[in-house]
Amino acid sequence: MEDLSIKYVNLERSENLESHRTNGFGSTKSLVVRRGAPFKISAQLDGRPFNPKTDNLRIKVMLGHLYAVIPVTFSKSSSSSNWKAYIDPEGWNPLEPSIYISSPVSASVGCYRFQLCVFTQDGKKSYADGKFILLCNPWCSEDAVYIPFEDQREEYIQSDSGLLFMGTAMNLVSRPWSFDQYEPGVLEACLNLLQVSPQHKHNRRMDYLNRNNPVYLSRIVSAMINSEDDCGVLKGNWTDDFKQGVSPTMWTGSGDILRKWAQSGNSPVKYGQCWVFAAVMCTVMRVLGIPCRVVTNFNSAHDTNGNLVIEEYYSSTGQKLNHSKDSIWNFHVWVECWMTRQDVESGMDGWQVLDPTPQERSGGVYCCGPAPVKAIKNKRVDLLYDIPFVYASVNADIHTIILGQGQVLSFSKDTDRVGSLICTKAIGFPRLQNITGDYKHVKSPTSTLSSRRSASSANSTLSRGSSQRVFVFLTLDKSPVAGEPVSFTVKIVNKQNVGKRLKVHLNAQAKEYNRNPTDTFWEDHGVIQLAPMEVKVLHLQIPPAKYQDVVESKLINLAVVLEDMASRETVLASEEFNLASPQLIIQVSRENSIVAYKEQIALVSFINPYSHPVSGVLTVAGAGLLQRKLQFRMPPLSPGGRVDQPVPFIPIFTPTGVKMLQASLSLTNMNVTISGFKMVSVKND
Repeated sequence: MEDLSIKYVNLERSENLESHRTNGFGSTKSLVVRRGAPFKISAQLDGRPFNPKTDNLRIKVMLGHLYAVIPVTFSKSSSSSNWKAYIDPEGWNPLEPSIYISSPVSASVGCYRFQLCVFTQDGKKSYADGKFILLCNPWCSEDAVYIPFEDQREEYIQSDSGLLFMGTAMNLVSRPWSFDQYEPGVLEACLNLLQVSPQHKHNRRMDYLNRNNPVYLSRIVSAMINSEDDCGVLKGNWTDDFKQGVSPTMWTGSGDILRKWAQSGNSPVKYGQCWVFAAVMCTVMRVLGIPCRVVTNFNSAHDTNGNLVIEEYYSSTGQKLNHSKDSIWNFHVWVECWMTRQDVESGMDGWQVLDPTPQERSGGVYCCGPAPVKAIKNKRVDLLYDIPFVYASVNADIHTIILGQGQVLSFSKDTDRVGSLICTKAIGFPRLQNITGDYKHVKSPTSTLSSRRSASSANSTLSRGSSQRVFVFLTLDKSPVAGEPVSFTVKIVNKQNVGKRLKVHLNAQAKEYNRNPTDTFWEDHGVIQLAPMEVKVLHLQIPPAKYQDVVESKLINLAVVLEDMASRETVLASEEFNLASPQLIIQVSRENSIVAYKEQIALVSFINPYSHPVSGVLTVAGAGLLQRKLQFRMPPLSPGGRVDQPVPFIPIFTPTGVKMLQASLSLTNMNVTISGFKMVSVKND
């Protein structure tokens, strides 16, 4: 009988990438498939046709030293819990049989090798090798990461761009971000992240076995995004000195970071802050097939002692003091991943908080989560993982204390400011989705920013329990804009039937989003007289010349302290806010008829709003639109001047068909980055 051998194996990449919704990974040489669904390979045989009566086929699938041997049958019936391989008996070709391989829905994520062997009746055998990458499958209803609606899967798995929300709750900044999961080298870097984790190095076999569980995978990734305990991706830096690396505000996407980390032999990339850590983790989770979204918590508490109280101290003249280890971050960014939680009680499936920013240790390692959002809302601090820390982040009380000559002059309590707005990008649209009600029992549920109580007014009482009251309100007249005066109103209400003489102290300090303010850059002091029951309104401004050299990309802490000159009692109102930066405007010609692989032109425009000339470097990027970043040097632009920069690009077609073209302008001699973005819908020709 003529010998039978396998000449080669065709991985049928195009067909498999399409059916497994992994065609975005077409730039990689590997076959990328999802667990719980069959993929097809074709064997080119040599010598004679395959005879199912005398010959048999087997496939050995290997992940590290783990393996499974699968007989190839002619039965399509399969089990979701076991590996299965079969030939479709209808219309099969004995010289080139097509074999379908199906993995269990709980198979481990990773880079697999396989060996296809043919055995003949006389004991001879021939084999051929191949490789494939296996990911989680949110389209499979039995997978632990299954998410039910197609628009959710498009947004939280397939979309390679999004928005990160920063600034303050009253003056949001939408920062465009390119997740870059389909860009060259990103898939490989994400898989390599698992290979260099301490868990893999300690016990490869157990690590491979545990990679079937999204809870385990998410904790590994949360720890590996930061570099505090391992050769993680990013080094955090919350100072103003970024000379040894890249300022966190300069990053525009995950691809550059992940590639730089991989190319450096897994040396941490400098530098990251919370939104960078979260955005890179979102990329890794989407690559692994786990639905993921970036979430911002405004007025996020960092409660170091777990007492659910954050203390803020002010001087008698309104200067915020650095007297507490606890802190309120104006915003903090983490991610949510969607998965079932079979390791805790029922009812905790769905979105889980994971925070890769290194703040506190969890199980001895700098990571956080997964913490079920449902458990956070219901204060189930007994469940895994790290729920007390996240619960405090969105629910802690703020105690505000005014100090004078070493004594407490005033004390007030705020139960609403922490977690005042928790949000993420809306599905399918470049706008905010308010998810505060998922985390906490809000007093008046709202779904839009316009219906939320303004965060720009504060009031406090002078009387500390007596019936004699004075109110002070501090209100910004409008959202502050860089280059314009900061206009605000102080409203003072005397609720007493006697006149009052009050000292008024106004104080403004610059601050980072996650730290207490620096020295005062503007102040004003005076005395006012209030008649019985009188309401007095003060209209004030901070001119641009006072803040431009100090604030730049920072925030402002503005406070007013009233002191009753008779009783020496004090009252404070304060507000922390950011200055809205000007936006880059991006226009695309014929934007409703953009076709893949045909050159288009975008126009990026900037108008200088500052009172002095500015210059800088314009960077334009777009995954699936530009093969590399483009940079243009902008010469000095006078106040009010305009510059227009044409940018040619050639789009490619990817799974969602919607791409983000983003631009950022880094101003010379100012710590300011101005950005803009344009969503581009690409059609196949």
